[in-house]
Amino acid sequence: MSELFSLFGKTALITGATRGIGLAIAREYGRAGAHLTISSESADDCDHAVATLTEEGIDAVALPADLREQEAVAALAARTLAHFGRLDALVCNAGVAPHMGPLASASDADWDLTLTVNLRSALWLTSALLPAMAEHGGGSVVLMASIAGVRGNKGLGLYGLSKAGLAQLARNLAVEWGPANIRVNAISPGVIRTEFARPLTDNPEVMQRRLALTPLRRVGRAEEVAALALLLAAPGGAFITGQNLIVDGGTTIGDGN
Repeated sequence: MSELFSLFGKTALITGATRGIGLAIAREYGRAGAHLTISSESADDCDHAVATLTEEGIDAVALPADLREQEAVAALAARTLAHFGRLDALVCNAGVAPHMGPLASASDADWDLTLTVNLRSALWLTSALLPAMAEHGGGSVVLMASIAGVRGNKGLGLYGLSKAGLAQLARNLAVEWGPANIRVNAISPGVIRTEFARPLTDNPEVMQRRLALTPLRRVGRAEEVAALALLLAAPGGAFITGQNLIVDGGTTIGDGN
């Protein structure tokens, strides 16, 4: 393996890591040599993911946490640092989209759930972990945003607001923590073939329209997002910070031709 893409001896915490993009990132970080903390709200899902990764020769531990609760997030951060003694990479991948439709139709509960899990939990985690990361010479944070946060969307407006907030959080934290050698970036995927995206990918009419607007004429794979997340955490990405990197097959730049 090229040293540019090595995480040998590094430690990483990945939220939303039991399936889809999160599990793909965990797998690539593990293959690159990182020791992993796998987190999601389900203890069973965490254990299953850890068992799968362990069979592949990857060192991983399960630490479930409900990101709706600030105390649970603080405990996740503390237990991660207690287990590893340090943290070199953080991936905030957990996300929810409980509301579909116009913004005005979203309930207060929809707003609270979406903004807490997608945005506030990332702030809670970074606030708890970046000081320790800085003490050990720096590291990398990847916040999983979305192309729903870079353009308007009739159905995913609330989700898009939370993801736009994550991209801005990456920029702010990059400025705040850059002098401590901590890099913070966002990744904005388009439609990726995961369980989370099935409401889109299982709808032929929606997919026909979407793919017609996507120059590469296909949906993405979780591994294609994970490869970028690996670069951002590895030495090869050491001069990239404060960016929102779009992985969408060209959807956001296409003109429909």
